[in-house]
Amino acid sequence: LAFCRGRVVRVPKGPLIRVTGTEVVIPCNVSDYDGPSEQNFDWEFSRETDFVRIVSTWDSTFTSEEYQKRVGHGDIKLRRSSNDAVELVIRNIQPTDQGRYKCSTPSTDATVQGNYDAEVQVKVISDGLSVSGSKARSSVSLRLSEGDSFKLRCSAITTSPEHTHLHVTWQIKSGSTWRDIQSLTHEGKFQPGPGYEERYRNGDIRLDTGANDTYLLSVSQASSVDGGAYRCLVSEWVRGADSSWQKIQEKSVEIASVAIQQTDVVISTSNLSVTERDSLDLTCNITTDRSGIFQAEVMWYFSASPDDTLSDAQVLLSMDRDSVVSDSTFISLSHVDRNSYRLLVRDVDVEDSGYYFCQAAVWVPLHNGSWHKVVERTSAPVSVVVTALEPDYEVFLNASKTPKFSDDPTELNCRITNAQDTEANIRFTVSWYYRQRLRSDDVLTEELLATMDADWTLELGDRSRERTQNGEIIFSKKAVDIFSLRIQWTSESDRGDYFCVISAWSRHRNNSWVKSKDVTSASVSIFWATQDYTLTVEAVKLKSFFVAGHTFEMTCKVSSKNIKTPRYSVLITAEKPLTDQSNPNGTTRIISLNQDSVVRLEDWTDQTRVDGVVLEKVQENEFRYRMYQTQISDAGLYRCVVTAWSPGGGGMWREAVNGLSNPIQIDFQTSGPVFNVSVHSDNPTIYQGELADLLCIVTMEGMALEPDDMSFDVSWFAVRSFALDREPVLLASLDRRGIVTQSRRNGSSDLSLERISPLEFRLRVHGCEDHDFGNHYCVVTPWVRSATGVWQREPDIKAKPIFLSVKMDVLNAFKYPLLIGIGLATVIGLLSCLIGYCSSRWCCKKEVQETRRERRRLMSMEMD
Repeated sequence: LAFCRGRVVRVPKGPLIRVTGTEVVIPCNVSDYDGPSEQNFDWEFSRETDFVRIVSTWDSTFTSEEYQKRVGHGDIKLRRSSNDAVELVIRNIQPTDQGRYKCSTPSTDATVQGNYDAEVQVKVISDGLSVSGSKARSSVSLRLSEGDSFKLRCSAITTSPEHTHLHVTWQIKSGSTWRDIQSLTHEGKFQPGPGYEERYRNGDIRLDTGANDTYLLSVSQASSVDGGAYRCLVSEWVRGADSSWQKIQEKSVEIASVAIQQTDVVISTSNLSVTERDSLDLTCNITTDRSGIFQAEVMWYFSASPDDTLSDAQVLLSMDRDSVVSDSTFISLSHVDRNSYRLLVRDVDVEDSGYYFCQAAVWVPLHNGSWHKVVERTSAPVSVVVTALEPDYEVFLNASKTPKFSDDPTELNCRITNAQDTEANIRFTVSWYYRQRLRSDDVLTEELLATMDADWTLELGDRSRERTQNGEIIFSKKAVDIFSLRIQWTSESDRGDYFCVISAWSRHRNNSWVKSKDVTSASVSIFWATQDYTLTVEAVKLKSFFVAGHTFEMTCKVSSKNIKTPRYSVLITAEKPLTDQSNPNGTTRIISLNQDSVVRLEDWTDQTRVDGVVLEKVQENEFRYRMYQTQISDAGLYRCVVTAWSPGGGGMWREAVNGLSNPIQIDFQTSGPVFNVSVHSDNPTIYQGELADLLCIVTMEGMALEPDDMSFDVSWFAVRSFALDREPVLLASLDRRGIVTQSRRNGSSDLSLERISPLEFRLRVHGCEDHDFGNHYCVVTPWVRSATGVWQREPDIKAKPIFLSVKMDVLNAFKYPLLIGIGLATVIGLLSCLIGYCSSRWCCKKEVQETRRERRRLMSMEMD
């Protein structure tokens, strides 16, 4: 390829057929050259044998005297399209320009390789194309109505001596540009223009050929976009030497100017306002210049928004082209004149406010007696506002009963006064509101107590729902114009401002009720002076010193002020030291006694001492708490939380104030032993399937104890992570009675927990798996028997965790797969050898016959 590479100059394949008087463009390019990227070109022309220089890109004196005038006037010029390509442009080519044109490039190569020029034959033929309108007349003007049809004719013929094809295109002028409507290409294909594809498929746009080389454009269902100037554009094409189509000339003629008169649908009335109970009168006018026979189909719509589509709007009435009107009770549709249709809505109400628009379709008769819809239009919406007839009335609110003390009744009356224009179609309802009184300037929104709908159905607010259902608040209607609110037992939380809202409802044609007006009353204040409640609680420890196992006893004395006939509920709480892991929150609710003297255990979880705590009422304002057989774990601060209750309405108790006593401390002074716990394993790294041994070792410092005087609860936990950042999982536990409890496990490994000595406990994991890894530790709860024979529980002790690592035995994991693979390979190899031997022995055996040799004597030389 390197040796064959050289400069290549190319021009189109000839001959190039062109028409007299047209512009000719002959391209020339060069490739595979050396030297600068921008190449120069020389063009020469020959009619017979000798070439005449025409023009050059680099030598201004190259042009011969014969062509200097045409080159100077720009009739012949070179147009560079790139560094390696130019175009020879000849304007208004004449028959004398027929001949051979040669394009050559001066050499810039280091060695001469390839071709440096190329020739093309140009043939000039006479102009035989003629294009004209109908009967060769000038452009005509057509004035049509929207939906009409029209046809335009164009005549195109060519007398060219060559075999040429015509390309006919109908165009319309919109603005200053021409747009294609439909074309009959030089290849005989119909091609719709951009935007006309749908109308072409529907048959509304057609291009037909007729006699005498005419081309007919048919347009049906004309619309406003079809208005404008129409022309027929005809181009002549010829097939070149390379079998490609080339356009040799183009002509056009304007055929007609078409004006489309649009059909408009408008409502004669603009935006209007109508009073309730009056009539609404709207007229739909159809504007058209049609003089022939046509019928209109009208449909009226209503919508709440001007942006709603026809599918979202409500159909009011419709009239078909035979003037048949759909049925309606309060709405009528009449045909006033040829182009006007009247909509009458009687006895309008507020629901009729909205947007009205009409849709009209124009139908024309066809020759076969059928009707054809030529146009359909929808009017702009008209806004209609129906003004409600509001009744005139005032609202007055007064308090017939006001409380002077807590739990006194309150009664408010909301009265309608000076009512006018309240006919039978008006109904009144009430809504009650409460607003809390604030000492500062803060703004607080009102709270709904209750409201009534048009059917006098009461809907309760969140503030009054429960008390109304219990009968503490009563809403009633005493008379036609009086609504009442009664609070049976008024509390401090009811103090504030009250007001009512009277709503007027109007009945519409469909017997539905619509709110037409709201009137708000002045507010009434419900307030009485009160003194703040005070509550004092004092806790007293009855025994100043006691030891573990004895009974702890304390009393709570309560005193209160400004509380009427109070009752008290008592709660005993304990604040344990932060080192107590059984309650990390610090405060424990032990036992409570409510205002009705009902005792309840709260968070007391020691099942062995269910009856170990007692709370009783000694006097009306004194309570006693006992805790039997105290443990060392009971150490902490004990308090009495007291709530004072005052009697409310309906036998209910109302919370008045809370109080907290001083703390009473339980602190055991002991010199008993100190226990420590550690975890040990001889082999913390094991393989899968092996046995893991973990020891929980308890050590004791200080006073020595006999094994029978101490016992332990042991629990094993695991954290499945390296950094102890996950929740621990309980594995197993062993209580001081020797009962083992295991948690559920998902794997195939198993656990065992046993006591191997008084102070050592062993956890075994049998058949370890990979999910058994992690940090393992034990939690020990010591129990010590005192001199009185009572078992005392010591605080829980947590050991430092040890990490158990589980590895995979690679040899054991791959031993059996390797043995199975080797065995299968051996069997398959022996079987292959056996099959090969048998095949060569019996199946592919050939008998070889030796060539028989004749035994002849040697001949003598003479006979040979």
